[in-house]
Amino acid sequence: MLKIGILGVGAIGRTIATALDQKQVEAELVALADQDAERAKALSSELSSHPPVVSLEQMIERCDVAVEAASQAALPAFVPLALARGRDMLIMSVGGLLGREEWFRQAGEKGCHIYVPSGAIAGLDGIKSASIGRIDSALLTSRKPVAALQGSKYIVERGIDLDHLKEDTVIFEGRAEEAAHAFPATSNVAASLRLAVNPAVPVPVRVRVVAVPGGNENVHEIRVQGEFGRLTVTVENVPSKSNPRTSQLAAFSAIATLKNLTRSLRVGT
Repeated sequence: MLKIGILGVGAIGRTIATALDQKQVEAELVALADQDAERAKALSSELSSHPPVVSLEQMIERCDVAVEAASQAALPAFVPLALARGRDMLIMSVGGLLGREEWFRQAGEKGCHIYVPSGAIAGLDGIKSASIGRIDSALLTSRKPVAALQGSKYIVERGIDLDHLKEDTVIFEGRAEEAAHAFPATSNVAASLRLAVNPAVPVPVRVRVVAVPGGNENVHEIRVQGEFGRLTVTVENVPSKSNPRTSQLAAFSAIATLKNLTRSLRVGT
């Protein structure tokens, strides 16, 4: 049976761990790791399997697939350790993968895989298919509640007062790479879109972030145009109850990805 280890027991990590504990996936949760060991121990005590809380190194040693559900800041330690052990990885903090082509090369050399779930958006399978041909433009518009943007690096550095906004306001426009740097906790959909639109092709993926006073959903609209035609996808996400920055669909996508690893039939590109 596939052995899973999870780094990070926040909203997404907790949801994945619970799904594994409830046998929604034909896999075994063998370890938890978190910089807050007490929080990880509390989660372990709630699960019927009581997975051990261990160090990052021990977690990677014990598992077949190492799940990162922590933050972009965790990736520089997590990925090299997993690569050194030849472990497959499932990455939730996708923004931390941009500009890290050496990790992809090393994964190929080691024969291990880096899995990126679709996260809080849909349509990545169609976009990957479209990227076989010519893509002319790609635009992501993310409409976020003020609560999901509070404390973001970009907001703090520019002293943007979100509390006094009276109407929907565009607070960022730029490339996906710039969005991943500006909003490391909430830009994973932009990074996933950038990876789906072949990074080797010089087609900029543009990102627009809109702050929505009084909003309570994370809404993402993708527009892609190219040789294949036109694609438009809109997803209205219900935020996680414990973290307004996290969409419930993101955690579900990770569980679906793990399920795919254990199935003989896989649907979609």
